[in-house]
Amino acid sequence: MKAILFVTCCMVMLLTACGSASTTTIDMSDPSSMAGMSMSSTATHQHGNDAVAHFSVVSPHYLPNEKATITMLIQNKWDRPVVNFDIMHEKLMHLIVVSEDLSYFDHLHPTYAGEGRFDVETTFPAGGHYQLIADYTPTGLGETVQSHWVTINGKEPKAVKLQPDRSLTKLIGDKEVTLAFDHVMAGMPLDMVFTFKQGATKAPVTNLQPYLGSAGHVVAISEDGKEYVHVHPTDDAATSGPIAKFSIQFPKKGIYKIWGQFQQNNEVFIVPYIIDVKL
Repeated sequence: MKAILFVTCCMVMLLTACGSASTTTIDMSDPSSMAGMSMSSTATHQHGNDAVAHFSVVSPHYLPNEKATITMLIQNKWDRPVVNFDIMHEKLMHLIVVSEDLSYFDHLHPTYAGEGRFDVETTFPAGGHYQLIADYTPTGLGETVQSHWVTINGKEPKAVKLQPDRSLTKLIGDKEVTLAFDHVMAGMPLDMVFTFKQGATKAPVTNLQPYLGSAGHVVAISEDGKEYVHVHPTDDAATSGPIAKFSIQFPKKGIYKIWGQFQQNNEVFIVPYIIDVKL
């Protein structure tokens, strides 16, 4: 018989607008609050906009590389399904999956089955703790971000401590991608620019394709897993490169891991960076 992990987990979300880009910043719950909880444990927290995501993860043995079905049932404060959702960046829901040490990242788009239910199948690469972050917009309630921690059995790799990158230029396949900021300080909007070149010739890349309706997508999560920032470009029309501009605001100081997602030749590629945000 398959086991079922069922937890309700809600966050208080702060939405801020930076330029013409959309920025979502939330204070995530402490992952230690889920440590040691049994598969049948349930936790409920108050949420400000009356939308609550009930998470369930179904897998035969909760082992690495084993198919798992993630379901999110969205209900209102009267425990009735929320049935209407607004499209946000071409999708009704975005689901971010990260390991506790942030070495693993995935961005999924669950399918809406009706009556407030979203489903998606995935696998987890290794044993350990993973945070599921659901980002969606119930009609009339505004953008909502809620998260849940799940534990996968099996051997857990040694945690990788985040170290800020000495260089913000990365070679991804045949592309050289450089990240630049006008300044890096917590609590204030800042400009963030990705520049794309051919790795061999250093020629500008000019054939990027729209991803989720814009030049790209960026997620940043703090080292402790408590802060989540999600932004899209300031200019949705500029999608081909060689630059992609974003406006972002880090809520507090500390080390953050950033994942930039872009598309070229019908393939999405991810560029990760680790930065230290000062006060």
